[in-house]
Amino acid sequence: MSSSNNGIGIVKAERARFEAPLALASGGTLPGFELVYETYGKLNAAGSNAILVCHALSGHHHVAGHYADEPKNVGWWDNMIGPGRPIDTERFFVVGVNNLGGCHGSTGPASINPATGKAWGADFPVVTVTDWVNAQARLADRLGVSQWAATVGGSLGGMQALQWTLQFPERVRHALVIAAAPNLTAENIAFNEVARQAILTDPEYKAGRRPVTGLRLARMLGHITYLSDDQMAEKFGRKRRPNAASFGFGVEFEVESYLNYQGDKFAEWFDADTYLRMTRALDYFDPAAEYGGDLQAALVRAQAKFLVVSFSTDWRFSPERSREIVDALVHNGQNVAYAEIKSVHGHDSFLMQDAHYHAIVRAYLDGVSP
Repeated sequence: MSSSNNGIGIVKAERARFEAPLALASGGTLPGFELVYETYGKLNAAGSNAILVCHALSGHHHVAGHYADEPKNVGWWDNMIGPGRPIDTERFFVVGVNNLGGCHGSTGPASINPATGKAWGADFPVVTVTDWVNAQARLADRLGVSQWAATVGGSLGGMQALQWTLQFPERVRHALVIAAAPNLTAENIAFNEVARQAILTDPEYKAGRRPVTGLRLARMLGHITYLSDDQMAEKFGRKRRPNAASFGFGVEFEVESYLNYQGDKFAEWFDADTYLRMTRALDYFDPAAEYGGDLQAALVRAQAKFLVVSFSTDWRFSPERSREIVDALVHNGQNVAYAEIKSVHGHDSFLMQDAHYHAIVRAYLDGVSP
């Protein structure tokens, strides 16, 4: 990895192979697996300065920097991570990993099933946040990280950051849970189900081929929920495309054009079976379930200190949902800081370069000893 004042610079992905089977929450077993990951910064002699960055639904291991042969392929959180940035790679050793079931190199539906010699495809097991954390723990062991200085993530990544504090409480000193929730509401599960049905009912998927139409529709629906009403009004309003035909069903409004573009782009590279599994992992996440819905009881075993961040216009994982986590931690007498950021960007706010948001993350991590 080479760095510059403008960011991390050139990075490269690495691959770790684990031969021991991984027991899954579903009751199944994955017979060995691979994780693709990237690291930025240097691990100190004590192995105490490592930060794990967990990705959201369509994310991956390429969190920051760019590849030597793909200078425009910049990591999805490059504005947050790097020398002198809020997650400072001059102080911390940062790890980004593509989760099991993903489509960016880690073992997933496109991987070869050793039992058949063919791609897993739809036969790949359903995986959960707890499965991801167990796999990430093996990678931490491989890298020589016995305890994370912090686990960090937004959206589904924030759920993983939280789960780490419950599954391996002694291995996390701090957790930054951003734009997340303690579980999905019925409305959120409903959005995920409509997206899944777009894929599952696509004739191409049923025939074992790439369901481009289903993926497009799933992404278009999802993207609506990532944006705020204010942002859509400001960006598109009721503007029509130049020379758009009238009184038909073609793409006439700018917002229609935008959603179609996002759907087309997503369908080119994302795997349908990965999408199904990522959304189901979201549905299943609910640490309080085994405590009769008592979130306080679920969180009491966490030993980490927390920073919880929400965004004012995020209606997918609203500030009220973040405050449920905060309230439970406060009632337990646990150490938690909370910030609600005013933003027009909806759920996608956690990805944006916002001065107030970045200042809060920076200030918090300045207080974390490497």
